[in-house]
Amino acid sequence: MTSLKKFTIIITLALTGSAMAADNYEPPRTASGKPDLQGFWTNASLTTMQRSNTYEELGLTIPLEQLGNLTANHHQNVRQATDDNQVAGELPDGKDLGRGRGYNAFWVDPGSAFGLVKGEYRTSWITYPENGRIPYSEEGNQLRRDNRAQFSGNDGPEGRALGERCLIGFGSTGGPPMNNVLYNNMYQIVQTDDYVMIMVEMVHDARIIPIDADHRPDVFKPWLGDSIAWWDGDVLVVETTKLHPQQAARNSAALSDQGKVIERFSRYSDDQILYEFEVTDSTYYAEAWSGEMSFNATDTKPYEYACHEGNYGLPGILAGARRLEMDEQ
Repeated sequence: MTSLKKFTIIITLALTGSAMAADNYEPPRTASGKPDLQGFWTNASLTTMQRSNTYEELGLTIPLEQLGNLTANHHQNVRQATDDNQVAGELPDGKDLGRGRGYNAFWVDPGSAFGLVKGEYRTSWITYPENGRIPYSEEGNQLRRDNRAQFSGNDGPEGRALGERCLIGFGSTGGPPMNNVLYNNMYQIVQTDDYVMIMVEMVHDARIIPIDADHRPDVFKPWLGDSIAWWDGDVLVVETTKLHPQQAARNSAALSDQGKVIERFSRYSDDQILYEFEVTDSTYYAEAWSGEMSFNATDTKPYEYACHEGNYGLPGILAGARRLEMDEQ
């Protein structure tokens, strides 16, 4: 059986099961009657936050007749299939390191299928604007450049990016909104009547969110923001403000003091949580933008992410800068 036929069969079965689960689905509930969101989940997927130019003509939804071919020929799946085809005893020439080959395919786990959201395979998590792109304003783009320049220096560890320093995850895995990256796309949710905790695999971030509580005073600007939650029927709504200002240098969803993110979590089926989000911040964006993502249940538990273990990159960068300074004297 060809790879394309295998993808088609798997896709058809997944789509049928998802559509059936969405009709009149009754979620599992906690002792207090709230939908039970607890468990281990993953958002690993070929779908990304913003729509690639490759899928610009398709729009949001991938037609089923094209899905198998697009999946089989996606560069991540091709990479997984061909990355080990190297000549024994010969070292790679390094020409492709600039395209993300700092890790070979064995070490990354971005997912092998496009995201299935409400019975549709998606080209992007962003649903509005319709082009699937984050609507940065001109001023917002300039702020992003300034923020990144602030954290690309070599004077000390404080001048490096937060992920390099193992403070919070790379690429907005912890959110908000939470995003998928090349690996470590697992989450654990634990809830009580008063709190919900979302543990993020990447750099061991944890969001501890009080339910039916007030925001903390403005002086507090924690990593991942100041979040509060409440139940809207069977949907858990989370509102986040006051992200730590250094988070503005990350890869997606910069947020100023005036910004706000609304997230909505609902059980879509036994195997999926529907995750919806909206970002509003006139400092960075020309308009509010929003999207949808599926978190899929998994029996696998996340391993410890020991970010500092064997992490010679950060001291190496700083040591290299000091050596260059000495050579210039």
